[in-house]
Amino acid sequence: MPHSDGLEARLRAMEEALAEVGTSFDERETWRELARFVFRTLCDAAAVDLTARGGRNERVATAGATDLLDGPATEIAPAVRALDEGHPVHAYTGRGAEGSVHVLSVPLLGRGELYGRLLAARAHGGFSDHETATLHFAARLACMHIGHARRLAATEKVALDLQRALVAEPGRPHPNLEVASRYLPVGARALVGGDWFETVRLHFGRTLLVVGDVMGHGLEAAVDMNAYRSLLRDVASTDLAPHRVLRQLDALSAADDSRRPATCLIVRVDPARGTAAYASAGHLPPAVFSGDGPGRLLEVPVGPPLGTGVGGYEAVALPLTPDQTILLYTDGLVERRGEDIDTSLARLAALRMSAGAGVADVVDAVCTGLDAQHAEDDVAVLAARLRPRTPHVDAGAAGEAGDSAHAGTGGPIG
Repeated sequence: MPHSDGLEARLRAMEEALAEVGTSFDERETWRELARFVFRTLCDAAAVDLTARGGRNERVATAGATDLLDGPATEIAPAVRALDEGHPVHAYTGRGAEGSVHVLSVPLLGRGELYGRLLAARAHGGFSDHETATLHFAARLACMHIGHARRLAATEKVALDLQRALVAEPGRPHPNLEVASRYLPVGARALVGGDWFETVRLHFGRTLLVVGDVMGHGLEAAVDMNAYRSLLRDVASTDLAPHRVLRQLDALSAADDSRRPATCLIVRVDPARGTAAYASAGHLPPAVFSGDGPGRLLEVPVGPPLGTGVGGYEAVALPLTPDQTILLYTDGLVERRGEDIDTSLARLAALRMSAGAGVADVVDAVCTGLDAQHAEDDVAVLAARLRPRTPHVDAGAAGEAGDSAHAGTGGPIG
């Protein structure tokens, strides 16, 4: 074959390799794509052997007549070395059923790590310099994708570990409030989002319940989620009304140009008065489940997401009885691709709780009823219910009669 023809064939093969090798982040699939490409374009058989622990080899991908690779072979001096002199392509010859077999062994190296080797066998005739260079290119391409996939997986693990650590330990509510929560990432290989929840103890037996969702996914969203949660704790310690807490969070977040916007729902539960005050920054409405009947969605004034600097938040106080369970959640629980959000919310409200269900049972029933394990986005759920009053709680609440931050039952909060 003339030199120019060989070069053109090599360039075409490299273009095909770029399109066919490394189409996913699955390592095994990448090795299979490499073996298939090599077999289709260059040889009669191909295999990928990875170096496992203890130095033994594990064959993870094959294509073609792999019996050509199993017979006895003798190494000969390499006719062609890789462009990187430190990693030569070794040539072998052996005897097959129909005569001699020519084998090339190409190292699979990525970022200083030797994954294993790519084997290519041909029953008749050896490999030209251009073919050997194409094999080397395909092997390096696959290793590049493997390295990228492993770095991405490491980043995802950091983000997921951070997410789980942050949402796994919300603050402890007052003893007069039962709380249950659940966090479900969308998948092990998907970039996590910024879903979170929190509980904050306030004075006079009150507890602040919070659920938020930072826009976007990945490590940056998880970091911003941590920032919002830290701000929330600081602002909540001032004992402002829920809508004023949102106003402060919005102003502080808008001052940071790098901060991603976020939705947030805050509920301040007052067991002594039997009320809950709600305020929302672009978040989906809370639900309430009573006894063994269906749930209902609460009408809460909705302001803009946090971080926009627009402000304009309002709060409303509604009655809360000991048989009611408040449910806060992120959009991954209810939203489904191609479905109107009103339909999704109606499905949540239509769920029925069994008689005597505890707070944790309500969380379980909601996650099961809406198939949260297979949601298309991260899911965070926080549920709360009043405990029976005790004399100690009543005495503490008596000192709050003059708390100007509170409003009457069923009305807006100023």
